[in-house]
Amino acid sequence: MPRKPVIAVVGTGRDVEPAVSNARKLGHLIAENGWVLITGGRNAGVMKATNEGAKEIEGSLTIGILPNREAEVSRAVDVAIITDTGEARNNIIVLSADVVVACGIDGAGTASEVSLATKNGKNVVLVSANDDAAQFFTGIVKDQIHLAATPDEAISHVKNLLG
Repeated sequence: MPRKPVIAVVGTGRDVEPAVSNARKLGHLIAENGWVLITGGRNAGVMKATNEGAKEIEGSLTIGILPNREAEVSRAVDVAIITDTGEARNNIIVLSADVVVACGIDGAGTASEVSLATKNGKNVVLVSANDDAAQFFTGIVKDQIHLAATPDEAISHVKNLLG
């Protein structure tokens, strides 16, 4: 039996809009499609919102890859994997995913996840990325970066990328 697609959602750990609203909608849509959601698992920002959105759908599966034992796990995470690897856990998140969706690129953490994903041949969908982030990443790895203005558009890209 083939496994379910695994979709990673990465993004800011801060509660900022529109990233948090977009993340909640992404989580809902990922679960609605029957895909497995993987995030950084913390109870903050995009991670929290995406997992909460997924749990709106009965039968959804959420996995959180935590940096250490001190990290506060989102209550909407079904499987918490504590790595004790700090930010190196970013590589585990992106390597575990079939497609990576970045929501709220506002710092080095999310930028590193996008970079690690593309370095490892993964496709990345940037949702509502600012012009600087979009231009930077498309300038480096044009074929692996897909731009989406909305969560619905991001999910359309994911469907196409999954084939």
